[in-house]
Amino acid sequence: MTASTAVPDTTRAAKGAFWMLLLMVAFTACWLALTAQSAAFQTLSRAVTRPATLAIILYGLWLGLARAGFDFRRRLTTWLAIAIPYTLWLTGIWVLAVEGAFVASGGGGLPRLPIATFLPLLLFLPILLRSRRIGEILDATPPAWLVGLQLYRVFGGIFLVAWAQGRLSSAFALPAGIGDVTTGLLALPVAYYLAAGGRGGRQAAVAWNLFGLVDFTIALSIGILSSPGVHLIVVDRAGIGTGTYPLVMVPAFVVPSSIILHALSLRQLRRRAAASSPEAGQRLAVA
Repeated sequence: MTASTAVPDTTRAAKGAFWMLLLMVAFTACWLALTAQSAAFQTLSRAVTRPATLAIILYGLWLGLARAGFDFRRRLTTWLAIAIPYTLWLTGIWVLAVEGAFVASGGGGLPRLPIATFLPLLLFLPILLRSRRIGEILDATPPAWLVGLQLYRVFGGIFLVAWAQGRLSSAFALPAGIGDVTTGLLALPVAYYLAAGGRGGRQAAVAWNLFGLVDFTIALSIGILSSPGVHLIVVDRAGIGTGTYPLVMVPAFVVPSSIILHALSLRQLRRRAAASSPEAGQRLAVA
């Protein structure tokens, strides 16, 4: 691509990303207003968003397997090998959360919420970041998919609603809620800019991923340090570490699930960059 064509493409990509941002801002504002005003809408939103997000992720996986050129049997086997554990994971965490399994008792024993957050990462990340088959899927999947998918992070605005209603400490709700909403608002614009071939699109996607991971690091640190039994951060209201449903679903499932998506996106972007370099073969062999 010559310089004369690169600038117009980047300009169109930037304009499209801007309109995507406006769309996300409008959607998020409407969703926050409805959530704050209607308990029934909150209940409906919880019931719909998690299964819908799961369905989108699994559908994207199926399309990625198709683009990778797998035959139907291999495609189905690989899809089921990921879809079944992922679905069982969501279902199990949801049931445990509703039954109060993560509510802090203050009676000692192993803290269940940190285990629910970090154990899946310890189990799945080493496999997903080293698997050759996963690498093949990532190579065949448009990199914008893994970025745009996390538009659901705007639903982290529920922390801001809970804080405004006096149900959650500002020490946790404000940094976690603002960070999540910002990550979600930028997901589609960055994905569009990347897909449209805007100059610096890959770097923008890497920066977006790192921002999302930093957001989780801050939120998890505050949640753990303000939880019962630790109290290194004193809060005036309940914190996320109390483990009550529905907010506990975020650290128990959404956080580790999203961290995995960030990690896969960064691996994919790294492989794309390696494939365009003179040492592509050697670098992809260890990616």
